Amino acid sequence: MSRSSLLFFFGILANPGVGAQTPALDKPFNAKALTQPGEFTPGIEGPNCDAMGNIFAVNFAKQQTIGKVAPNGKGETFVTLPGKSTGNGIVFDKKGMMYIADYVEHKIWRIDPTTKAMAVFAHEPKMSQPNDLTIAPDGTLYASDPDWGASTGRIWKIDTQGKVSLVASAMGTCNGIEVSPGGKWLYVNESVQRNVWKFPIQTDGTLGEKQLIKQFPDFGFDGMRCDLLGNLYITRYGKGTVVIMTPDGRDLQEISLPGKKPSNLCFGGPDGKTVYVTEVDNTQLLQFRVEVPGLSWMRFQEATRKP
Repeated sequence: MSRSSLLFFFGILANPGVGAQTPALDKPFNAKALTQPGEFTPGIEGPNCDAMGNIFAVNFAKQQTIGKVAPNGKGETFVTLPGKSTGNGIVFDKKGMMYIADYVEHKIWRIDPTTKAMAVFAHEPKMSQPNDLTIAPDGTLYASDPDWGASTGRIWKIDTQGKVSLVASAMGTCNGIEVSPGGKWLYVNESVQRNVWKFPIQTDGTLGEKQLIKQFPDFGFDGMRCDLLGNLYITRYGKGTVVIMTPDGRDLQEISLPGKKPSNLCFGGPDGKTVYVTEVDNTQLLQFRVEVPGLSWMRFQEATRKP
């Protein structure tokens, strides 16, 4: 994290009145439903928040849609992807543009949230399926690409011009993916093998040799995001929890959820300390409060605040 980001972060801690009022949720780590069961399909995935705190997730009401849910839980269909395209992971860049991994047509869509104009940003037929996405500070995208049938996977880099290149192969079923604060490390988890890896990100955006952070003894993984301190939040699919661990693999907290199949998660809320989780059993969005804001929230604050 940059020095200016740290100063801004600690300024928020010192002055909790900054920004909008904190949501009136229960004590930290107490998960509850945000939307009603059945508002999404079992394909619910890929949540992410815009600068206003709206939560976007795929397959709202029916497959191929992108849902938009306000912080009060009221949802609507935002857009519907064309043809057979079906979304999975969602990220925003610093300008607020939305990128969606289309696992059916092997595309990355870019959508202008203001006009809803939609365009294919990248297309790579060699992908098994672009799954989860993350974005580096310079706007480079990374996509996990699991082959579920073969229990293998790869990682692709998509540069700011939409050029796709393979940066890691011979992986397990790579799924959740995230860039660390400062952009020096790429974290990836493997759902079937239950490994969490990190790769050093080189100056050209390629990856160095992977390093094992931790292997879990049971249950699967799906989504993964960082808070401002670099801690990893990982959904434990089948166990019904989100585990928080340090970048070196030390467990800090495990949050129980109402539902056994959390698929993905993101940070949002006016102070960046609300975590939203997509849950497959009940096909709904969940939420809980945490003590440290999310990395993606901070990037929005840096992009929108005046110098």
